[in-house]
Amino acid sequence: MNIKTQKVGLGEKMGYSLGDSAANFVFQLMIIFQLPFYTQAFGITASAAGTILLIARFFDAFVDPMVGILSDRTNTRWGKYRPWVLWTAIPFGLFFYLAFRTPDMAERAKIIYAGITYTLLMSIYSFNNTPYSAILGVMSGDIKERTNISTIRFVFAMSAAFIVQGLTMPMVFKFGDGTDRSAEGWSNAILIYSIAAVIFLVVAALSSKERIKPPANQQTSIKQDIKDILKNRPWVAMFTLTLFVFITLAMWGSAMYYFFNYYMEKDAIFTFLQKFNLVNIAGETHGWWHKVLDAFGLIALEDQSNIFSVGFSFFNMLGMLVQVLGVMFLSQPLAARFGKRNTFIVCLSLTVVFTVVIIFVPAKSVGTMFLINFLRSLAYAPTIPLLWAMMADVADYGELKYNRRATGFVFAGVVFGLKAGLGFGGALCGWIIGAFGFDVNIVPDSTVLLGIRLTGSVFPAITFFIGVLALFTYKITKNYNIEMQAELAERRENE
Repeated sequence: MNIKTQKVGLGEKMGYSLGDSAANFVFQLMIIFQLPFYTQAFGITASAAGTILLIARFFDAFVDPMVGILSDRTNTRWGKYRPWVLWTAIPFGLFFYLAFRTPDMAERAKIIYAGITYTLLMSIYSFNNTPYSAILGVMSGDIKERTNISTIRFVFAMSAAFIVQGLTMPMVFKFGDGTDRSAEGWSNAILIYSIAAVIFLVVAALSSKERIKPPANQQTSIKQDIKDILKNRPWVAMFTLTLFVFITLAMWGSAMYYFFNYYMEKDAIFTFLQKFNLVNIAGETHGWWHKVLDAFGLIALEDQSNIFSVGFSFFNMLGMLVQVLGVMFLSQPLAARFGKRNTFIVCLSLTVVFTVVIIFVPAKSVGTMFLINFLRSLAYAPTIPLLWAMMADVADYGELKYNRRATGFVFAGVVFGLKAGLGFGGALCGWIIGAFGFDVNIVPDSTVLLGIRLTGSVFPAITFFIGVLALFTYKITKNYNIEMQAELAERRENE
């Protein structure tokens, strides 16, 4: 099939993109709220929670490659990957809900329950998200189309992130006892996300179309798939990048919850929010944010003791809004002008700089923190859709070099890197603040606060920088990609 005929309609792009909205309900909860949920509402220590997040990675080491292998070998009239998205939609929603339930058990039993439900959620995430991500690699071989699909996909994904980061805590307050420690509030809020996720995944599966087929003479061989992927240097680079990017996102996102709750001064947060008409002198919400929450039937807070929740939600939503705009208006133009690889290197390097300077922010300088987050979000935004578009290029590279295509197996590595990053990042945050003496029932001293600050600045800057180094070994430049697509198009047309 000629690349010029592989155009994808806007309706198909939007329908497909809803699948990543569903994934981001889980993804954003994992990045920002999973560790706080375990320590604040579920009732286990930060160290135990960190260990739970890590243990599931051992199962992922077997589950993720298996999903890639199975999906590559699935043959139905609907394609290889779409059926998996449809088949796993309901289990995805169910395990999502169960992972945020808090049963009335002793602490040891709770830890076992949390470990089982988290592992089940991460497993079904693989069975759903690996084939979903692989669809991008077979929707079109056109470079611009792929970047455009990725851009629209991540606008939808980040819109879901905007909702999760801004409305989760108000929903927890509304459906619980008015605090962030309400088990009932958490489970009811997640139930809403779970139902929406199921609907979005069904729409995504029914909307998308698979256009690129493996070479007609390709032999089925798991051993050869493994050999090919280990020889595929761009895949190794992207796996390393994905692992350390998501370690950073999970560590930084979790740390920011504690950063606002325990380090930033409540009076300073309150004063800053007053400037935006978010709170009044009495500490109750009467500005435009109160009206937004009222429209959803939600509440923000009843007194100033929980002012951090409004400040933290506002912080996340502004950062996410900047990222959405950056994805919409910067990703595609920058990638078209400089290439995906070079754009990623520069933008991620800038993100490292804006992350590390957080260590110097005083507890009273809420405005400075918001400014740094604005710059950090703007620098990081163009990279968001590029990672997945670059992985589709990696699948093409494997087809070009070895005349074999294993799109699902290629993307399985990325999903494993993503989940391993989430687990390690969350675990690192829990272990670090635990090592510095954090206890949810004890007022933190200067040592604990230092641990929280380091986990939100220096440590994530280091892991982000490792991702930058990995990108220098990724050799699919803009010019090479154009040549590669032209050669593959000719080869497919001849077949």
